[in-house]
Amino acid sequence: MIEISEVTKTYGTGASAFRALDRVSVTIRQNEFFTLLGPSGCGKTTLLRVIAGFVDPTEGTVTLEDKDLLRLAPYERPVNTVFQSYALFPHMTVAENIGFGLEMQGKPSDEVRRTVSDMLDLVRMTPLADRRTSEISGGQQQRVALARALAPRPRVLLLDEPLSALDFKLRKEMQLELKRLQSETGITFIFVTHDQEEALTMSDRVAVMNAGSIRQIGSPQDIYDRPAERFVADFIGDTNFLPGELTGQDGERSTVRLASGIEIAARPVDGPRGPITLAVRPEHAELAGEGAGLLPGRLSEVVYIGTDTHFHVDLDDGTRFVVRRQNVPGEAVAQARGERVGVRFAPGVGQVLRD
Repeated sequence: MIEISEVTKTYGTGASAFRALDRVSVTIRQNEFFTLLGPSGCGKTTLLRVIAGFVDPTEGTVTLEDKDLLRLAPYERPVNTVFQSYALFPHMTVAENIGFGLEMQGKPSDEVRRTVSDMLDLVRMTPLADRRTSEISGGQQQRVALARALAPRPRVLLLDEPLSALDFKLRKEMQLELKRLQSETGITFIFVTHDQEEALTMSDRVAVMNAGSIRQIGSPQDIYDRPAERFVADFIGDTNFLPGELTGQDGERSTVRLASGIEIAARPVDGPRGPITLAVRPEHAELAGEGAGLLPGRLSEVVYIGTDTHFHVDLDDGTRFVVRRQNVPGEAVAQARGERVGVRFAPGVGQVLRD
């Protein structure tokens, strides 16, 4: 659907120049929910604005179905954008907001009415069609903004952190709603967020960005389970990092010697032996009694967060390690701060990351 090749965007000149995008290349597929994920200032919104036509790249090309998008003005592109602020007209009704863009395009009134009716059904807002947007909730306003953007049937819908203003529960509901809308319409969605849970929940594929470049592209499971580098492992979810050395590999597994001197099996990795970091997710480890685990240490914090309990362990080698355990109704947490414990995890759960 969209081919982005070697796109660079530089602001300023000389010593004060800032490169917001650094030779970004990515292919976005037809009917895909594709997410640009990364911290503030990583370039994800700039890339979205390049696609929309609001920012001209310094170098590179952007094509949509083999047509050069950079030669087209924003209003000529088969692309619509839903912004973080919904920019609805407060004096208009829900239906009038949805139909506004179609009227500006000169569509026949019958077609506008039919499309508005279809969009109201799609976003489940038909009962509120005649209410002004200043009189509805934030979540309902978000649905209206989506319906207005979808009404002209764009080939691509760009979404710039549209859920950030919603409360936690409503944001969770709208994550599923967005995925439903994308599936039902068959329109390619390109979604920008810094929220990893949003990216993992909704996306077919995720591009993790940092410092103006894409660090890894893959399915949510690939990104989470097989991060390509330390930044990705650290940004996506919680991760424990254990310094060590790659001492052997046989194609089916790698052998890692940790700083404590313990040798353990890890997932196979390409490349020479030498210093590495072993990444282990907190939910892939468990606590054991003193002397029973791979890694001995002392329990420094026990944090109850409802669904899980997080156990913070100060390992004897000076590394901090967190174990996450799902809570069972009626079962009290037996471990206490200051207790000597061991940490263990199954062979192969650790991801080897090159230093």
